[in-house]
Amino acid sequence: MIGKDSNVMKAWEFTVRKTHAVAKMRANSIFGTLSLANTYVEEDNNDDYDDDDDEEENGRDSLEIYQADKVLPNGDYYTGEWADNFPHGIGKYLWTDGCMYVGEWYKGKTKGKGRFSWPSGATYEGDFKSGFMDGNGTYTGFNGETYKGHSVMNLKHGHGLKSYVNGDWYEGEWKRDLQEGQGRYEWKDESYYVGEWKNGSVWGKGTFVWANGNSFEGSWEEGIPKGSGTFKWLDGSYYEGNWDKDAKDHNGTFYPSESSEEGHFDWDPQELYNDLSGYVVCPGEKVSVLPSQKRLAVWRSTKGRDSGKNRRMSLDGRVSSVGAERPNDRMNLWNSGGGEGNNSGCVRTSAVGSDLDQELMAMQLDSLDEIVAQLQPLKAPKKSKRQGETICKGHKNYELMLNLQLGIRHSVGRPAPAASLDLKPSAFDPKEKVWTRFPPEGSKYTPPHPSCDFRWKDYCPVVFRTLRKLFNVDSADYMLSICGNDALRELCSPGKSGSFFYLTDDDRYMIKTMKKAEVKVLIKMLPAYYNHFRSHENTLLTKYYGLHCVKLTGTAQKKVRFIIMGNLFRSSYTIHRRFDLKGSSLGRTTDKPEAEISETTILKDLDLNFIFRLHKSWFQEFCSMYLLSRQIDRDCELLEQEGIMDYSLLVGIHFKDISQDGDIIPSGESKTFIGDSENEGTPHLRREDTDQLLLDPSRWSSIVLGVNMPAKVERTVRRNDIELQLVGEPIGEFYEVVLFFGIIDILQDYDISKKLEHAYKSFQYDPTSISAVDPRQYSRRFRDFIFKIFTEDS
Repeated sequence: MIGKDSNVMKAWEFTVRKTHAVAKMRANSIFGTLSLANTYVEEDNNDDYDDDDDEEENGRDSLEIYQADKVLPNGDYYTGEWADNFPHGIGKYLWTDGCMYVGEWYKGKTKGKGRFSWPSGATYEGDFKSGFMDGNGTYTGFNGETYKGHSVMNLKHGHGLKSYVNGDWYEGEWKRDLQEGQGRYEWKDESYYVGEWKNGSVWGKGTFVWANGNSFEGSWEEGIPKGSGTFKWLDGSYYEGNWDKDAKDHNGTFYPSESSEEGHFDWDPQELYNDLSGYVVCPGEKVSVLPSQKRLAVWRSTKGRDSGKNRRMSLDGRVSSVGAERPNDRMNLWNSGGGEGNNSGCVRTSAVGSDLDQELMAMQLDSLDEIVAQLQPLKAPKKSKRQGETICKGHKNYELMLNLQLGIRHSVGRPAPAASLDLKPSAFDPKEKVWTRFPPEGSKYTPPHPSCDFRWKDYCPVVFRTLRKLFNVDSADYMLSICGNDALRELCSPGKSGSFFYLTDDDRYMIKTMKKAEVKVLIKMLPAYYNHFRSHENTLLTKYYGLHCVKLTGTAQKKVRFIIMGNLFRSSYTIHRRFDLKGSSLGRTTDKPEAEISETTILKDLDLNFIFRLHKSWFQEFCSMYLLSRQIDRDCELLEQEGIMDYSLLVGIHFKDISQDGDIIPSGESKTFIGDSENEGTPHLRREDTDQLLLDPSRWSSIVLGVNMPAKVERTVRRNDIELQLVGEPIGEFYEVVLFFGIIDILQDYDISKKLEHAYKSFQYDPTSISAVDPRQYSRRFRDFIFKIFTEDS
């Protein structure tokens, strides 16, 4: 078992960290040569929990340690060893609420042996790691309940003995805070069960013995007998058969003992389930706050990488910032459930942590009214310069742009027979690609050019030519956008994946560099992708127009693969807010103050402060909510079938009513000015114009699902210190908007790197909060989130 052997756990953590490091080095080596001029930059999460062992190798001698006696600004008190602005060594910390920790510290984190006590009188004494109860220890509750055993990150995990306040006790294996494996549970009347457990319930092979000596030995599922088993009386008689709570599926045979005077012939096997109904696993004590949630009233040192930002820290060493990557503090080490037993004959625990979640959410909260009262008016973001840097002569990627334009002109302008929408399977063959060489002096098929010698590859050219036809793209306009006299623009910074983005001058198309793995994913899913667009004209998936590769000849031998796709935000409307939404919470925030957010800033899930409300009249005429939900379902089903995850809903918002001072005006307020000087010339719709648009059937064609959609947004707020609140609470403040949205980043499959990421992060964080989950779970979570933030305007 993992919890039994800490050496196995450490070896597993080390293996995953080493694998990630190798993958990162390999990615750097690949992308370092991919972009010709730019270097690949990968974000480093700097996970403090992972770095503990590496930091400790430096030893305590590298820090200047001294004795300190400090009354901190908020009234907390610390006495003990201190170094580099943190508790470090042996010390005692007393919080103003009466909680206290005495023991070993390492750079501001509880680590080693220690004792944590609550004002209620409850205590935990044992091993700590990075602020968590982690290792062997003993918890004693205020009501006398105890747990003595192994834990991992606040969770009972491994072998342990738990004594409940009502006199029951359990000794055996635990996994992630639930009984799992072999264990023995004894009730206060001395009846007991010994055998297998799963997810906190009796499950598998096991024996239940009543205090009167009767027993049942056999198979169990979800706390009740199911399958083969034998019920024995103390006198030696027994009933053997196949057990099921549904009497129709039950059968068996009674065998009396020779010495039995009682026949037990009138005994109904269903009585067994009634006898078990009174035996439920006792719910554990609810704890108001976990040690890893306690804040330290100390500040990060001005030395090192976090200088300049005074951010309050928790005992796990992480800053208190909404959406920061933090382990799953909401899991309770001691609570085995909060529900009452029922009369169904189940020997089980109820759902873990639901009551605790509510208690944690209620801690240190201001009332909703107080939060709303402190809200500032929404401001239009500062006007941005035109996005991207123009690639002109002398630019480091100038030759790459020329190569790309020459190749596109050759591919699209090449004569080809009229394409039928019914394509042969051979058109989708991964081997279906065309290589063309472009020497500087020109050739029989290519013109002379001022760039270097290169080779050009078209992937599945017939398929993409047919897709362009399906998307009603005129070949001449397509070439003019990409290959005209106006240069492409390179976006200032690459995406997190390491890809670089280029925009055409008319903003119609976006060009993205790709990894080889992404190309393989797209080629593999291309038949399903093509058929999906043929069948669903309202699909929200990204439109792809061409897949190509530039290969430099000579000593360089560099390859740049890229995809051409539509730009969702090409519009005459100014996009004031942009959101990239996945439905997960871990790390899903943009760490920028409001003043620094511009029109091109990409915000994330925990930055979202709106619910989107589509106009009801449009809902009624088009069954729009049904259309939206059906299309989201179909798109997600395709991605799930193709093994795709980590995609996003990209949402753009244009606010219609903005004052001269830059305030975004809520609907219903008097307006003396619509628009602002910075957006002069941008079309704005008044409410009466919107109503007219919705009531005039001849103008419905201008409204497409996800494009140019008039709607309302309702402002939401999140309560303080609730990092699990993915969707805020609506406050009745509405704004008239035009919406643009679509599903992007649809080329990431659930490969080995994502599986490793899931395995590693799910051990440290709440598995439901991380992005790297399997395609089925990702699809379900994504849809649930979308349907929470989109609704009709009532």
